[in-house]
Amino acid sequence: MSVLVENKRKPLEDWSVESWRRKSVRQQASYPDSKALAEVVDRLSILPPLVTSGEVTRLKKYLAEVQHGQRFLIQGGDCAESFSDCTSPIISNRLKVLIQMSLVLIHGCRIPVVRVGRFAGQYAKPRSADTEIRDGVTLPSFRGDIVNENDFTEVARVPEPKRMLEAYHHSAMTMNFVRALVDGGFADIRHPEYWNLAWVKHSPNANKFHDLVEKISDSINFAEILAGREVKNLSNVEFFCSHEALHLHYEQALTRQVPRQSGYYNLSTHLPWIGLRTNQLDSAHVELMRGIENPVGVKIGKETESDHLVDLCRLLNPHDEDGKLILIHRFGAQHIETYLPRLIDVAKKAKLKVVWCSDPMHGNTESTSNGYKTRRFENIRKEVEMSFKTHKINGSHLGGVHLELTGENVTECLGGARALQEADLSKAYTTQVDPRLNYEQALELAFAIKDFYR
Repeated sequence: MSVLVENKRKPLEDWSVESWRRKSVRQQASYPDSKALAEVVDRLSILPPLVTSGEVTRLKKYLAEVQHGQRFLIQGGDCAESFSDCTSPIISNRLKVLIQMSLVLIHGCRIPVVRVGRFAGQYAKPRSADTEIRDGVTLPSFRGDIVNENDFTEVARVPEPKRMLEAYHHSAMTMNFVRALVDGGFADIRHPEYWNLAWVKHSPNANKFHDLVEKISDSINFAEILAGREVKNLSNVEFFCSHEALHLHYEQALTRQVPRQSGYYNLSTHLPWIGLRTNQLDSAHVELMRGIENPVGVKIGKETESDHLVDLCRLLNPHDEDGKLILIHRFGAQHIETYLPRLIDVAKKAKLKVVWCSDPMHGNTESTSNGYKTRRFENIRKEVEMSFKTHKINGSHLGGVHLELTGENVTECLGGARALQEADLSKAYTTQVDPRLNYEQALELAFAIKDFYR
């Protein structure tokens, strides 16, 4: 049973849950009914939290250990969740992928792994434009299920505040099911059959993984024979949830004070992050996130200036805590060796306390000749490899990876174990926004990460 550590630190005096409204507000939907919006925010503000402050504090402790090289972070899940994906097979398949990837890393790297899912709240997406034009018709852009519907009709694209309540309830159902699975022994190393995905039972990587599990099981059996008793705690693993804190009304409504704790906690998720489009110093997103006790991630890239990085880190980690701030860098395989060393050097000279995490997905997005948005597995793999190497060369270390992946049989990223080609993309391209690694590609990447780490 975990003990709740009381936080006695005073909240920031120049911050409140509504101070973001005085900043530059970007990437927000335009709601036609402001009264309905206010009513939904009020309703959300009194609903039970989705996570606890104790869980948030525990994750921050683990991330401090990641920062010091004592753990490794794997953060993965859908680019954008949909309400229709809130089903037991889809949720359990996401867990299976993360469990299998983490076990590969634990065994291969000999280090504990922090598992964070991009789920139970990843319902909002940033857009490059407020409107979309098709065949001469202009409608509001689709901003995720928390805002409007994807169908290109006038009715579907109108932002609807009540969808925030739907997002809350779907997030709650997802978290409840995840907790039930974990507490019920779903991740027990003695029962790896729980983790099988039937559609890939003949995959070379699946066979490789099952060989690894067999080796671990033999080691456990040997240890139990020597000790004369059962090895405990093999059925218990911890999972945390994360999402991009994009929809500010929703995030504000679930940011609260907690009994016997000082400060404010965003209780919609354990680990909120800020995207590259909203990480400006005057951003409303930065303003809301700088005042909470949660660990916070922020995306950075080749566009990030040195002074901006320092100022951003000091804003988001005002008390200079270990495990508080995750810098999620996204460059693209062709740019990482050029741009990452400068940012590492800046962080070292400014003595910034950060966790470095590689997002090898977003910098490697491209469009194919047949009109699909995709990513090449080899570029994703290369960026992870160069992340490890570049940090080591520059006296730093990579603490984790941030991936878009799924446990479903999708064909969205090129290459990998099945050597998917452009013609294969149309077979099972189901993502709402960005292309994801499927199970085979995700597991192949886990084995590669193990090799890079060692």
